[in-house]
Amino acid sequence: MTLTRRDTLLLGACATAFVFSGRGMAFASAELAEEAYLEFTGGAEPELGRVTLDAPEIAENGNTVPISVSVDSPMTADDHVESVLIVADGNPNPDVATFHFTALSGTAAATTRMRLAKTQNVIAVARMSDGSVFMDKKEIKVTIGGCGG
Repeated sequence: MTLTRRDTLLLGACATAFVFSGRGMAFASAELAEEAYLEFTGGAEPELGRVTLDAPEIAENGNTVPISVSVDSPMTADDHVESVLIVADGNPNPDVATFHFTALSGTAAATTRMRLAKTQNVIAVARMSDGSVFMDKKEIKVTIGGCGG
């Protein structure tokens, strides 16, 4: 059997459709983001406080949004931050980043950039060495083409 150029193009189109089927631009929901951080916390509901999420109120470019997270903790062997999870409830996958710390870290702080698909909530959840969990949440408005609002 010989493949013509038309047959090759048809096979390529079918393979592409198969690979991307089920991978449309479905966005995460608040429920999926909550499931992600509840899995991270072991089912414990996080309290507000101790976590500070610093992010712009308006992001003119959703492709590169700077965020910083810090946790108020003495960072001693008995009382320190183990991990911080960042989730975004409107991205195709709500998980953005996980940062791990030890008592030797000195401070529990991290900075990164993330991509946001649309205006949405970004949530930072910190898991402490004693099992307690804390969170902070910010809504970031993503504008199209730098037009505010």
